[in-house]
Amino acid sequence: MAHVNIDSVSKEYQSGLRAVNDVSVNIRAGEFIVLVGPSGCGKSTLLRMVAGLETITEGEIGIGDRIINHVDPADRDIAMVFQNYALYPHMSVRNNMAYGLKNRGMNKPEIAERVAEAAAILRLEEYLDRKPKQLSGGQRQRVAMGRAIVREPAAFLFDEPLSNLDAKLRVDMRGEIKQLQKRLGTTSIYVTHDQLEAMTMADRIVVLNAGRIEQIGSPLDVYRMPQSAFVAGFIGSPAMNLITARGENGNLVIGDQTVTLTNGHGAPEGPLTLGVRAEDIRLSETGETPDLELTVSYVEELGSGRLVHGHVGEARLAVSLHSGGPLSDRLGLIFDRERLHLFDAASGQRL
Repeated sequence: MAHVNIDSVSKEYQSGLRAVNDVSVNIRAGEFIVLVGPSGCGKSTLLRMVAGLETITEGEIGIGDRIINHVDPADRDIAMVFQNYALYPHMSVRNNMAYGLKNRGMNKPEIAERVAEAAAILRLEEYLDRKPKQLSGGQRQRVAMGRAIVREPAAFLFDEPLSNLDAKLRVDMRGEIKQLQKRLGTTSIYVTHDQLEAMTMADRIVVLNAGRIEQIGSPLDVYRMPQSAFVAGFIGSPAMNLITARGENGNLVIGDQTVTLTNGHGAPEGPLTLGVRAEDIRLSETGETPDLELTVSYVEELGSGRLVHGHVGEARLAVSLHSGGPLSDRLGLIFDRERLHLFDAASGQRL
């Protein structure tokens, strides 16, 4: 394994489109990093630059002690797992996994040993003589990972490898990939648009938006302390409630309702965006003055709880409740003052 250093890297196409803009990430040896963001944010382009499948317009990428900007993809000591598996349909599982090693001139006994070890790790022993068309989607993805494992690379690159799988299999496979990476200890860069995958798999998350980094941090740090309204609205399921507000005399004014802030948590004057997680809102009790009155639109029953959706004026809110009792059409809400997030209305940056 090796560290990967991405230093002030940009990618600009001839059309003038700047897909990646001045991105810097230092990935520690053995770390599992997830690049996450919406479609078109530049995450796959960045991964392809690490792999050598896209040229770098500006900046440097290093793997270990080597700068690899002009190194051929085959010589970068990386292994890539693609969304569409990229298996050879006419070859057996065994030969798919061995193919890259044969091309490198490795001797047959060592190839056989590496394939056998990878097959055992991935529970593929009984499928080694089958063709890809005889396998399920999850099994094909294991073969693709096996082909990467046998190379014993300095780094694994994953380009949305679970996108073609159904929901249940995705949950199973992301657990398997994470356990596999921990067992092998190989530095890994994983691209996904699914923030839940990012939260459950990453040592650190890199949130990208329009080619730039919005935030880097552990999953819980990014969830609990988003540094921008974009991150707050992207990370988490459901997304953080983002409410247009303004600060007046240290309090928050939302529409025609005022939320009083105390204990040193006063709001700055002027336009703001208030962020609050669904689980950080509770219902007001009898005799308690609510912060806001929610008009209920619909309720999602989740088994372990329920998600109440509604609106306060023009603002839409989701509230997470654990109780399953009857609900009225209008609910009084109380915010957890210690878990409110304020963002600048113009820049979206955390205040």
